[in-house]
Amino acid sequence: MSRRLIVNADDWGLTRGVSEGILAAHRHGIVTSTTVLVTADLERGLVARLLDSGLGVGLHVNLTLGSPLTRGKSLVAGGGRFVRDARHAAARARAGDVRAEIEAQVAKFRRVFRRAPTHLDTHHHVGLHPPVREVVLDVARGLGVPVRSQDAAARGRARSAGLRTPDHFFGESGPGAYWSPATTLANLRALPEGLSEFMTHPGWFDADLAYSRYGRQRETEMIGLGTPSARTAVAALGITLCSFAEI
Repeated sequence: MSRRLIVNADDWGLTRGVSEGILAAHRHGIVTSTTVLVTADLERGLVARLLDSGLGVGLHVNLTLGSPLTRGKSLVAGGGRFVRDARHAAARARAGDVRAEIEAQVAKFRRVFRRAPTHLDTHHHVGLHPPVREVVLDVARGLGVPVRSQDAAARGRARSAGLRTPDHFFGESGPGAYWSPATTLANLRALPEGLSEFMTHPGWFDADLAYSRYGRQRETEMIGLGTPSARTAVAALGITLCSFAEI
């Protein structure tokens, strides 16, 4: 069996620096896929460059950062903003509000990118918690697209729903930078047979990212993932890079 690898960069659209970094990490390194925060203000010029880049482009379903596209009262706290803690956000959310918001995010994705997303994953892993996880799986089934599976339980739920999903998952986001050059090389060398996903967060630090607990760490990931040395290692190890669109 071959070893195939999706390197997905989360959070495209979070800030200009993050978006530019993801594009650079694809151009120079091993990032093959990204997921977009459509609740953010997306710059038209950056969207055009993303469409031309060759990256797989999925939807980063967001129920924990900023403001919703809909008016679901169970999704927001004071000031009409999402609840940042994923477990708390999911526990207070009504399934109907979750569905309306996710469908609105899918609709905006289609308007902006003129196509369906390659796959769905969720910001802060909110999709691991009910009722969000059931809605995400149902929306993905309706779209006919794969989903991320962070562990065996999530993988089992996805496959029981008839959804495509990778066989293995690797990645964290804090407090320290995760995809350093050493970590990247170690994980590439130990990559199991089948299809794996690396969840990654490369990007250039900018003033708009100063609030984030995972800000400057993204520049370390740019070195670990976004350089020709990472691409050389993948080739030497006989790993095939792909995106969610190819599974």
